[in-house]
Amino acid sequence: EVQLVESGGGLVQAGGSLTLSCVCSGFKFKDYDIGWFRQAPGKEREGVSCISANEGYTYYSDSVRGRFAISSDDAKNSVYLQMNNLKPEDTAVYYCSVVKKYRHSLSYWLANPHLSDDWGQGTQVTVSS
Repeated sequence: EVQLVESGGGLVQAGGSLTLSCVCSGFKFKDYDIGWFRQAPGKEREGVSCISANEGYTYYSDSVRGRFAISSDDAKNSVYLQMNNLKPEDTAVYYCSVVKKYRHSLSYWLANPHLSDDWGQGTQVTVSS
């Protein structure tokens, strides 16, 4: 059974930082791309960043490029999202997701969340102004 367990969300002031973690189990980590998506109230789910496990290729949405950094620890089957210079518009529930490698380009997957194979339960990030 695939399990994606997110943690690290919370309340932070604008300009602050948070690090999200996603611990993965139930599948061969190295065979998947792992991504972060977010959904704000009343808005559609959108891609934030993703990484190709064991290869290190990354992709970021325009809204977070230069502020967020994604990384993975293949030995721990974990992916992290370091979020810096947070803005109120970053407020959302952040979800970890996976898709089998080579099925889509990272950029295409990020733009099409419905292509994901599995989702975590989400972690709330709230940025106050």
